[in-house]
Amino acid sequence: MPRLGYKLMTEELGPRELVTCAVRAEEAGFEFAAISDHFFPWLDEQGHSPFAWSVLGAIATATERIGLMTAVTCPTLRYHPAIVAQAAATVSLLSNGRFRLGLGSGERLNEHVVGGGWPSVQIRQELLEEAVDIIRLLFEGRMASYEGQHIQLESARLFDLPDAPPEILLAAGGPQAARIAAEKADGLVASETDPDLVSVYRDAGGDGPCYVEVSMCWSQSEDEARETLHRYSRWSGLGWSVLAELPTPRAFDEASQSVRPEDVAEDTPHGPDTTRYVEAIGEAIDAGFDHVVLHQVGPKQSDFLRFFEQELMPAVRTQLRPFAEEERATS
Repeated sequence: MPRLGYKLMTEELGPRELVTCAVRAEEAGFEFAAISDHFFPWLDEQGHSPFAWSVLGAIATATERIGLMTAVTCPTLRYHPAIVAQAAATVSLLSNGRFRLGLGSGERLNEHVVGGGWPSVQIRQELLEEAVDIIRLLFEGRMASYEGQHIQLESARLFDLPDAPPEILLAAGGPQAARIAAEKADGLVASETDPDLVSVYRDAGGDGPCYVEVSMCWSQSEDEARETLHRYSRWSGLGWSVLAELPTPRAFDEASQSVRPEDVAEDTPHGPDTTRYVEAIGEAIDAGFDHVVLHQVGPKQSDFLRFFEQELMPAVRTQLRPFAEEERATS
């Protein structure tokens, strides 16, 4: 059976709502919660973008069992990796070791705000590798300096550290990033169900958990679900080469003007039929992902969490357990 996580979408919910949803997700049976880390929402309609690390601290003290992770934080431009290391160590302490640190190379949307420019993909990946090195160095708990090609650390030390450092997961949208995750990280994070990413990660020696986000929109009405998907998620079909480059929510709105409701809904489970959601989770397992993050698009979070607890989770257990057992027997 995969481990099922709940997406805390900071772009769609305010800070108090995010804490409430995390508590409810724990009650509903989710094993972990993954929070996005943005400065801007993708679209103005989404309407939110609180500071993820403050929210994580509140969630850590409001919950008891549910795992926590960032999905994902860029530790190179808007933040210095030393600050990310300090934040991650603190959240791990507050949560009694329930935290994993998901990192990625970022998007212009969030990182340009500090005026440091927006480097090429190759430079962003080099920055990310150096950031991981710095974070691991600080997790050792000693005074440390680092002189990288892009990032420097001068005489820094973390004084409050958990007994075991948080695991580091790296986001990958292509084969090179998947290979970096295999070399540098403890696991892989993907934003789409792509079996090739898992294959590259495994072939490069990666033996950690593989996470994937699966978007969905539960509603009693299919028409309402399609409208919600279009209103809040029409940006998602633009492709990663676009998603990483646009600078503002207005730019995403303009770029997605030609996207129709049926375009967004075509590959996204929506409406009241439980079967669609189970199939999407099954596809993720088949692609090699063992951790599946469910992202309910739009404001109906409490309704989705009730649906998950009462219908979806029992259906997943019933319909996917034989599949998972067969996979283990043949692996």
